[in-house]
Amino acid sequence: MSDGCLNIKLAPMASLLKTCMLLLQLLAFSVFTSQDHCGCVAAVSVGCGNSVHNKLLDGGDDYSKPQVETAYKGAWVIDNLDVGVCAMHLQLMPNDQVIWYDATSLGPSARKLEPEGNCPINQYDNQPDCWAHALAYDWKTSQSRTVEVWGETWCSSGNLWPNGNMVSTGGTYNGLKAVRMMPLDDPKPDFIEVRDALGDVRWYSSNQVLQDGSAIVVGGRNAFSYEIVPPSLEFKPNKIDLPFLNDTCTPSKGEGPNKYIENNLYPFLFLLTDGNVFIFANDRAVTLNPTSGQIIQQHPVCPGGSRNYPPSGSSAILPLKMSTDNTQALNVEVVICGGNSPKAFELVDAKHVKVQQFMPALKDCHRIHPMGKGAQWEDEQDMPSPRTMGDLLHLPTGDLIMLNGAQKGTSGWENAKDPNLTPLLYQPFKPIGQRFTEMNPTNITRMYHSSSALLPDTKVLVAGSNPHQFYTFNVEFPTELRVEKFSPHYLDPKLDKQRPVIDEQGTDKVLKYGRPFKIAASIQSQEFLELGEIKVTMLYPPFTTHGFSQNQRMIVPTLTEVVDNVITALAPPSGNFAPPGYYILFVNYLGVPGTGVWVHID
Repeated sequence: MSDGCLNIKLAPMASLLKTCMLLLQLLAFSVFTSQDHCGCVAAVSVGCGNSVHNKLLDGGDDYSKPQVETAYKGAWVIDNLDVGVCAMHLQLMPNDQVIWYDATSLGPSARKLEPEGNCPINQYDNQPDCWAHALAYDWKTSQSRTVEVWGETWCSSGNLWPNGNMVSTGGTYNGLKAVRMMPLDDPKPDFIEVRDALGDVRWYSSNQVLQDGSAIVVGGRNAFSYEIVPPSLEFKPNKIDLPFLNDTCTPSKGEGPNKYIENNLYPFLFLLTDGNVFIFANDRAVTLNPTSGQIIQQHPVCPGGSRNYPPSGSSAILPLKMSTDNTQALNVEVVICGGNSPKAFELVDAKHVKVQQFMPALKDCHRIHPMGKGAQWEDEQDMPSPRTMGDLLHLPTGDLIMLNGAQKGTSGWENAKDPNLTPLLYQPFKPIGQRFTEMNPTNITRMYHSSSALLPDTKVLVAGSNPHQFYTFNVEFPTELRVEKFSPHYLDPKLDKQRPVIDEQGTDKVLKYGRPFKIAASIQSQEFLELGEIKVTMLYPPFTTHGFSQNQRMIVPTLTEVVDNVITALAPPSGNFAPPGYYILFVNYLGVPGTGVWVHID
């Protein structure tokens, strides 16, 4: 018997032989693969020159037999009829609380702080403020409680620390340089804030967790710099100039205050597997060494228009599938979709014009392998409809979903119309022409200041939308206080017998880099799981605001064996692949995911 089969016991003979053959194929693949010039692992005879169209060994083939098919287009349900606080910013925490918050300087919300009579001084105007501007939402029970937040959090950024605490950085007014933290282990925490902690003003900035658990915070209005923020409230700020942000900032037009255009706020950030950071702003990108400040590579202009705030396209790094020897990711690739013309904001925003022109949003998408020498943008399939302000989220299957947003206009107060109500399933490794599938639409508008998150039960939580300066009702697009959940295609009830169930008692919850770990799982329809029929994914839960899910990352770890429905997988080799912290671990059976469990890696 081959080495790969020495530990397989008790499985039926046919299952044993199938597992052995698959292991031999994987062994052969690991011998005859090499790192190519595009930052992806390809067979020796396969090039990467036109990677979107060529057949790459890039993580698209996950199973040894066809996936389970369904015609189900998903379903929407209202999870809470009136939560009282709009979800401008949103973060799922490892204690299954979803934290979201609004601004504190834009008047009252629709919910009083708890308990009754709790009216702390609002740091913006030094007046008592009895209104809630943040809350903790229990996605399992649909119940919520109010949270106190100090200072102005309007258009801030955030991430999780390795210990699961949530951090929020920046904002405006007295929050421009603030860092605020919500502890994981306190059952009813409020934000703890430190003023003037950051090295530069961070209004409309973005965060990306790095390999050591610190976070790079990039940009913001009039902040052409970045800084590294450790997972602590006590640190010495260190601002590092980044001229690239000034170069990509569309200048103001006209005289007077607030004539900003910019087009490069909330830049898209992605940690690459060599420890460098890919930064996209407006219509182009660079790769930055965050430690030295050196620009490692300048990437070409992405065609079509502007992609960051306020045109507000969407972007994600595609799932990182680990090689069989667990030393590299088979494909490191970024996709960008939607946005609008560089002129769209100045034609629609009330600070620039008296008569608004709502330009159609973009519907094009583009992909790039940023670690490749001479990397080029390549045309992806167009979306079925244009979209600005859409959220692009990973699903447990390795697919993605785009939802929320508008078909005309830009981000900003009352700058958009024609809401895009239809979620898009994006399957990036299917043939061109088959990558986007429209799901069942919602009937609730989710445009400016809406957010969403994938939940451990594989549903998508959707909240927020307030395209007005203040909470405003009885208008065409009112402030939205209902909370929805969307069940994607894989939650078709007909697939329940194929849905994996993880046995938490038999599953390792603490993972160490490069070490094997166990997952106990089963499905109703067969006795034994087998290699080639299962796929494990690990999601780093993002901080989502203004159409960008900061820190979002999906890992597809290497699987080595399955014995008696216990899967052995290899944890990613370092923080370059999976920054330390909490992840949601899912098991998929031929494309059907089950409820995930929280695991921690370091």
